Amino acid sequence: MSQYSFRSSKPDHWVSPRPHSDPSQRSLAYGPVQSMHEPSWLAKILGWY
Repeated sequence: MSQYSFRSSKPDHWVSPRPHSDPSQRSLAYGPVQSMHEPSWLAKILGWY
């Protein structure tokens, strides 16, 4: 093992929260909100999604 360790005063990028973004800008960037599950074949046929 090395006796030296890396130290930085800057936190890791995954620790810092992302800045707030406006919902309308998110919609433009990523499109409409999609459901978490795939609709069944019956729902697709009847247009229930």
